[in-house]
Amino acid sequence: MPTVKVIELVGESKKSWEDAVKNAVSEACNTLENVTGVYVDHFTADVSDGNIVDYKANIRVAFGVQNDSRHKEQ
Repeated sequence: MPTVKVIELVGESKKSWEDAVKNAVSEACNTLENVTGVYVDHFTADVSDGNIVDYKANIRVAFGVQNDSRHKEQ
C-alpha cells in the first residue's frame, strides 16, 4: 500500500503569490522525490510604505514515500 507524506513550506516572491507557490514547489522538487501534489493553505505579504514588498504562500506538499524492505516485519 503506498504511503504519502505531507510537509509544510513557505514560499516567497517579490512578484506574486502564484510565483511564491511555484518557488516553494520548485525547491521541494529539488530535494524530494515523488512530489504528487500541493495544497495552498494561505497567503500573506510584507508591506513597506503602502506597497507589498514580499509575497508569501504557506503550502503543503505531498510526496510518495519509498517502501524500504529493511523496515518490513519478518
